[in-house]
Amino acid sequence: MKLELSHTVTEISANASTILTTLSGLPRQRIKDAMTKGAVSLKRGKHTKRIRRINTVVKPGDILQLNYDDSVLALKPPVIECLEDRRSYSVWFKPAGIMSQGNQFGDHMSILRIIEKQNDNKREVFPVHRLDRETSGLIIVAHSKKMAATLSSLFQTQQIEKSYQAIVLGKTEETGTIDRLLDKKNAITHFKRLNFNEETNNSLIDIRLETGRTHQIRRHCDSIGHPIMGDPRYGTGNKNQQGLQLVAYKLTFRCPVKHQQVTIELPEPFAQNT
Repeated sequence: MKLELSHTVTEISANASTILTTLSGLPRQRIKDAMTKGAVSLKRGKHTKRIRRINTVVKPGDILQLNYDDSVLALKPPVIECLEDRRSYSVWFKPAGIMSQGNQFGDHMSILRIIEKQNDNKREVFPVHRLDRETSGLIIVAHSKKMAATLSSLFQTQQIEKSYQAIVLGKTEETGTIDRLLDKKNAITHFKRLNFNEETNNSLIDIRLETGRTHQIRRHCDSIGHPIMGDPRYGTGNKNQQGLQLVAYKLTFRCPVKHQQVTIELPEPFAQNT
């Protein structure tokens, strides 16, 4: 069942869950579940935020929004692994299928909310970069607004180097640079072939980006005739049952806390996908 509704509040000192239960026809317990999982938002003036408390009181002029999808709400978030915790920021392994941030249908399957819950909501969590939902790998989150700004600046100025590995269709060149516009913007991807499997006709490549465009690696690999295996959106002849074979396996940067060069790396990038 999928339901989307928006309601401008006219009631005085009304309860958000009571209004949504009446308008949607859903049981109160389902509304509570949807609120807990981030599927209900409240717009007050220029500000919109998710509301999770079933007893939240709303005011006339507020706009309540419910985006209910029982197939999404039924998903169970996994326990994820923290690889490095430096108090003001931490590094985690994001499995494939987990969003970097939530959407209108909820955020309980997002990396940020999963981390909040695993920390018993005792630490704030702020995004500083993202990975595609289908991509697995290392992701950094900040635990203060100040650190989020610092890390975001490091990403924007390319002082944090992200390395990827991908399994692609066919035999690539030993090394190469893909310099092709994406969305009318410069986009540069460097790659090196690590090995080629003749039996499966797949190459394992190491990838470094100079730019960070939407789906850059996936689109660039497809553009040279070597789409990533398991990509549900780009390429032909590259579908599989294992999912997207792309992993963000290494981060290299100068730690803004200890001021030392840091390399965090998955020793076997594709082991977590099996």
